[in-house]
Amino acid sequence: MKRVLLKSKIHRATVTEANLEYNGSVTIDQELMEAADIVEYEQVQIYNITSGTRLTTYAILGEPGSGVICINGAAAHLVKPNDLVIIASYAEYKEKESRCHQPKVVLVDGQNSPVPATAEMPVVSGSE
Repeated sequence: MKRVLLKSKIHRATVTEANLEYNGSVTIDQELMEAADIVEYEQVQIYNITSGTRLTTYAILGEPGSGVICINGAAAHLVKPNDLVIIASYAEYKEKESRCHQPKVVLVDGQNSPVPATAEMPVVSGSE
């Protein structure tokens, strides 16, 4: 059996731009993409913390070190500049791999610069 698990995420990024005229996608600072192990044209999920909307698109490279998070195309109707978002990628893992998998989590500050994690992702037991 294979399972689809969170591979990586950029947590609480600030949207810097929204470009309705572009053909879709999300432009992400190349350094953030590398830190989160997201490659160009990889499918990503975007969860808008500010409005609660969710969407699926693909990532394209942005200027390294720029902090750019630009929502392109029709998604620009759902996500606006200054919204806080989570950008997540998922992958299939074999049953054995899924038992020890840990996602890569990139926390960012208000300028979308990576910051050190202060705690691991919380683990919720099934008994709660």
